[in-house]
Amino acid sequence: MRRQKNTERIEGAYIEGAYKDTAQDTKPPESRPLRHRDFRLLAGGQLASSLGDAFYAVALPWYVLVGHGGSLMLSTVLFAYGVPRTALLLVGGQASDRWRPWTVMLGADAVRAVAVAGLAVTAALGPVQLWILVPIAAAIGAGEGIFLPGSFAIVPALLPDAGLQAGNALLSGGTQAAALVGPALGGLLVAAVGASSVFAFDAFTFAVSALTLLGVRGARRGTAGVSAAAAAQAQPAPALAESAPGAKPPKLTVLLRTSPVLLVVLLITVAANLGSGGLSQVALAALARGPLHTDAAGYGVLIAAIAAGSLLGTVAAGRTRRVRRPAMLGSGAFLLAAVCLAVAPWLGGVGWDGAALAGFGLGNGFGNIVMITLFQRWAPPQLLGRLTGLLMLASFGVFPLSALFAGSVVGAFGPAAYFPLAAGMLAGAIGIGMALRQWREFGAEGPPAAADPARLEVASTAAAPV
Repeated sequence: MRRQKNTERIEGAYIEGAYKDTAQDTKPPESRPLRHRDFRLLAGGQLASSLGDAFYAVALPWYVLVGHGGSLMLSTVLFAYGVPRTALLLVGGQASDRWRPWTVMLGADAVRAVAVAGLAVTAALGPVQLWILVPIAAAIGAGEGIFLPGSFAIVPALLPDAGLQAGNALLSGGTQAAALVGPALGGLLVAAVGASSVFAFDAFTFAVSALTLLGVRGARRGTAGVSAAAAAQAQPAPALAESAPGAKPPKLTVLLRTSPVLLVVLLITVAANLGSGGLSQVALAALARGPLHTDAAGYGVLIAAIAAGSLLGTVAAGRTRRVRRPAMLGSGAFLLAAVCLAVAPWLGGVGWDGAALAGFGLGNGFGNIVMITLFQRWAPPQLLGRLTGLLMLASFGVFPLSALFAGSVVGAFGPAAYFPLAAGMLAGAIGIGMALRQWREFGAEGPPAAADPARLEVASTAAAPV
């Protein structure tokens, strides 16, 4: 079976990137992620956990507000959750690279299961107490911050390259589906059995996720002692495989200094989230209440339109065959999203505006899956967790700025002005990337470059393929 190895040159150095198994690309069964036991375990655990998170998102505010905690207490609890989540993303990425993602994710799920179980007990025993809620929220946020980088870094270790994009789409689609149906179901459960029981269910879903990761961890350990060739067959896309003896680990600082591709990915991430972070909760709410003259139901329809479009785009990306220039495909999807976002407030009604916002979600969901997969294939295996943590920090870290930015623009110029401005930031970042040859050829298939071993400064060490 012929294997083709791709390299990317970085100022006299080479990053040995993903092995692309050209034979596997022609085998339809290999592109079906649910055929792989470890991935089935991961997907099932993450779906259960996502559903529990959706229930929790309804139960927590209801518990605090009904318990006469007030909006200030609720915001304090959410702040206690959000700060450690963002602060520990890089730590989670570092830990994922050092101790393997399934081990780190397992520990984070165990911490969150205990913390949410403690919240369930607290809610059952008495009234809202800030001094109890704050450390519990901080523990849950810290667990998520440590968990998230590994949850993206683990996928290439469980699937062959041909199934990577479909696997990413399946995981993301499950999360989005849970976010669509979970809040309504969570609300019904809170009304029927109370917040304490819903918290207990969320803790149970974290335990389920931990058990599935324990199964993945055991399977991974089972291949640790086999030969290199056998391990390569057991783990067809081992972006996180064992390092070759004596290989020099790649350095994140070198990539940041010398890789235009990484800088463009970070620029697009910041621009997209700076524009979209304050979209739903600030600009869209103001648009619904103001120019559209609709009520909360209409506002909900607009938010649901984005979510539905994003889910559709995610599913479409999972069913898309591999293309020669995936970065251009992802860029085109993001440009479609930008166009739909720019025209959304000017179409004259909830129905048409919702259709445009669905188009925005479609392009965004499709582009995200394409770029995440491309990023996983490109990233040096020993840096995948840290690079993912950096990417997530660029995403989550700009949210407070985005909310302030949206509020300032809406207050000064009205809600309709925010949409083309946010779209312009996204399109501008994509345009900068498309002007660079390195970006246009990012992930492009072609003849492998000849690497001079004497000039290897940064090397990945696995047989592996935003």
